[in-house]
Amino acid sequence: MAILVLGSAASAWGALKGYPETPDGSVEFGPITATAVDLLYLAAAIPVVLLGVRWIGRRPAGTVSSVAGGLRWRLLGVCLLIALPVLAVATGGMLLVPGDDDTGFRWAGWGVFGPAMAMLVVLVPLQSAAEEYVFRGWLMQAAGAFFRSPWFAIVPQAALFAAAHGWGTAWGFAELAFFGVLAGWLTVRTGGLEASIGLHAVNNLLAFGVAAAVVDGLKSDETAADAPWQMAVIDVAAITVYTAVVLWIARRRPPARTAPAPLASPVPGPAPVQPPSLSPVPPRTTFSTLR
Repeated sequence: MAILVLGSAASAWGALKGYPETPDGSVEFGPITATAVDLLYLAAAIPVVLLGVRWIGRRPAGTVSSVAGGLRWRLLGVCLLIALPVLAVATGGMLLVPGDDDTGFRWAGWGVFGPAMAMLVVLVPLQSAAEEYVFRGWLMQAAGAFFRSPWFAIVPQAALFAAAHGWGTAWGFAELAFFGVLAGWLTVRTGGLEASIGLHAVNNLLAFGVAAAVVDGLKSDETAADAPWQMAVIDVAAITVYTAVVLWIARRRPPARTAPAPLASPVPGPAPVQPPSLSPVPPRTTFSTLR
């Protein structure tokens, strides 16, 4: 429903502005605006997941973000600072991998790159976070409620995450699945989505930034699923280094991994007497099954 609303609004706005139509009847916005619209489509998953958890799951929407009941912004900032240098080095290495064409790097110019980066800095973190809320948030928590081992929640969402990016090369699919597994494990070990969001947002921002710097780069339909083996190996190494650093920091300063049991609501009248042979069982919490 959210995508239909956004699609209708985008089409109406495009018609109002006089954008041309493609052969299939959609609006031809141009690479920058079209990329922005695509990112907004994906970002719309955030309110959908949060409202679904609140209305259907009947629990606070913030429990999807972390056991603290919301995003832990300090931890997210630390993860972003870790991801930036690691993935920047990996991106530089990927630029050295020879491509299928020999046209070389053609600078798009500041008139294109500047507006594109301004848009990407705003929307790519939302798009990346939306995918994390769907796969490492909602899907993992839904599966984790039925299994004691976290791997029964981590592995299926990783496979679905890779499949959602389409089928390009076997290396690309394997790299995406590996990304999903480590992002899921980070979610379990840190008790929230901050580490996976930080990794995903920096990775995508660098990838989109490189595309925006090249003439017609944002027009490309290629995704991580189309990666050759050289790029997949570099990305796997970078993701592994990032995961190791985050887990090392988490061991030194462990974040909360389980939510505190909610306080019982006061009930009028005399307090019930607890039989001496019974002990109260703490209620299940969002991440308590993912240990």
